[in-house]
Amino acid sequence: MSYATLFFAVLASSVAVGAAARVTEIKIDKVERISEGPQAYEKILGRAFGTLDPKDRRNKDITDISLGLGADGMLHYEAKFTLVKPVDMKVSSGFLWHDVPNRGEAASPGGLETDAGDMMLWSGWQGDNAGLTAIPKDRTTGLTHWVALPMARVDGALVTGKVMARIVNQEGKDSKPLIVHRFPVPYPPATLDTAAAVMKTHLRETVRGEVTEGPDIPSSDWAFAKCDANHPFPGRPIDITPGKADLPVQICMKNGFDPKLVYQLVYPATGAYVLGAGMAAFRDVGSFFKYATKDDAGVANPVAGAVRGSAIRGVSQSGNMLRQFIFMGMNEDEKGRKVYDGAWARIAGRRVSINSRFAQPDGTLELYMMGSEGPQWWTEWDDAVRGLPKKSIFTRCEKNGTCPKVFESFGSAEVYALKMTPEWVGTDAKSDIPLPANVRRYYIASTTHGGNNGGFNWQPTTSAQPTCPGNNFGKGTLAENPIAHIEMENVLKVAMRSWVLNNTQPPASRYPTIKDGNLVIASKENIGFPSNIPGIPDTIFSPDNFIFPILDYNWGPQFDHSEASGIPTNLPPPIKSVIPMMAPRVDADGNEIGGVPTVLAMAPLGTYLGWNITAGGFHAGQICNYIGGYVPFAKTKEQRTATRDPRLSLEERYKDHAGYVKVVIEAANKAYAEGYLLGIDRDRLIREARDSQVLR
Repeated sequence: MSYATLFFAVLASSVAVGAAARVTEIKIDKVERISEGPQAYEKILGRAFGTLDPKDRRNKDITDISLGLGADGMLHYEAKFTLVKPVDMKVSSGFLWHDVPNRGEAASPGGLETDAGDMMLWSGWQGDNAGLTAIPKDRTTGLTHWVALPMARVDGALVTGKVMARIVNQEGKDSKPLIVHRFPVPYPPATLDTAAAVMKTHLRETVRGEVTEGPDIPSSDWAFAKCDANHPFPGRPIDITPGKADLPVQICMKNGFDPKLVYQLVYPATGAYVLGAGMAAFRDVGSFFKYATKDDAGVANPVAGAVRGSAIRGVSQSGNMLRQFIFMGMNEDEKGRKVYDGAWARIAGRRVSINSRFAQPDGTLELYMMGSEGPQWWTEWDDAVRGLPKKSIFTRCEKNGTCPKVFESFGSAEVYALKMTPEWVGTDAKSDIPLPANVRRYYIASTTHGGNNGGFNWQPTTSAQPTCPGNNFGKGTLAENPIAHIEMENVLKVAMRSWVLNNTQPPASRYPTIKDGNLVIASKENIGFPSNIPGIPDTIFSPDNFIFPILDYNWGPQFDHSEASGIPTNLPPPIKSVIPMMAPRVDADGNEIGGVPTVLAMAPLGTYLGWNITAGGFHAGQICNYIGGYVPFAKTKEQRTATRDPRLSLEERYKDHAGYVKVVIEAANKAYAEGYLLGIDRDRLIREARDSQVLR
């Protein structure tokens, strides 16, 4: 059925039986076998078509939904999906994971899931049509996930508004792209006339948002254009047609870019997608595969009747989407049913910026980026510091009994760079916010964003400096933190399935708290960080450099700061206040106290950090965005004494290789006994420690 045919069919049915707000059609584009044997799996690639009723209470809070309607008064979408399932559904566990793609990423089935007979689903939600979310010309092809959404229009004309973009650590006369994180700013300029825009520069920025301004750039000295050696300023013009624009948008500077400056551009943009509708599209796809037997045209749901329980799961940006999804009440479908029984937000402590006009969901909470607005906590809590109403992520779903069982797992990088701790203690940081009975929190102490590859390697395996993952931040000075998250994640994969299907209680929450004295206002003195650790200067602990706080922005009167919805008109936004940040205390080695037991942290080979130090460029000497660091212990007492290292050497701690392996065995058995390590991972870690070169 063509899209036009589908459109008129939906219109006719809406007249007959009332407006639909669901998936109305699925198209299977490809089926491929991905494993063989008695538990063979197949991958189904397809697209889901659906409609949203703007009058339905489940959709009415989507910003600009009334500006994206078709002739039938409904909003239409098309979403790419990937379904991975057993070929023989008799071996299915009955459990469906609906993974939220991170910036449109392709599906990546997991081993523990397929071993257990789980079904896995991925579908598009981020509809800005940029980067990995770009919609291919042939929509039947490609592996990444997108959702096709309308742009907001008033009286047939596309809306326009202000958008801000920043260019960091760039130099030379070639044009430079406008990016968010590493993907294009999705909105083209409404005009190539630079007099309609404002280009400013900054000489310095602190982590608290204090800015030293540099010179303004006259409109005659820059252009929306592509410049290179063969096309000097003003360069070649770019296409700014919404939906067809050259992305990323390129900027040329008459005198070239100066790496000592941040360039901050506010320009009139167009092509504002109704991005919040992508959340509803994700909801409807999840509901269809859980509950439906077939679509309106009679195409069968490939897992019809097989789903006994399901969970939504997201990592980092997509974990933030999950939190926003629940906050918006999206876990209730059009029939009032609970879409997901469980939800697992990994390395995610905020709500993604998705439900405002000209939102930038690729943002990572750098200066002037949205994401920390409104309640980030699971229990109704006061937010008097920001003057916002008492709410929680569960405010909507608690009213109709559709809140899922929730896991959240994260580590130290989320505390230092991604503004985590107000989720635990509120914006006043006076007391711990209690967790509801249906939420478990697992803090993986002293770890980088997402964890690393683990291994008992005393010395870093590479001399290369790790890359700070923000917008062209550069490199870090310290080696990468090796501690892994995978062992705890394996525990939670098993635990979520059992919690949903059998109501088996998962491991208890573990994280630092004010009550236990292990969560304090972030400073070197408060957390007890030792001095003279090689490679860690005291300057990193300056309030200008050390931890990224939540900045209470004023986005303007048309923006709802609690809901993070509406239209931001203040660009850049004034900073009303800086929210105090907390951090876990550390031991004599600088390793964090509290959290779930991890073997490498209990048998340390050095100091493991959730932060690093930016090596050079505009942010030199500041915390290196959200990549963790590692400083190995000296091998001998003599070596550590020569560098005045206060931390005991490996030989002083463990004596020899056998002594180290003994500590690893004790740590692994402790984590296993307490329920935070699977048996298969315990045995592997012990084997790896025995095979390691530690103190050989």
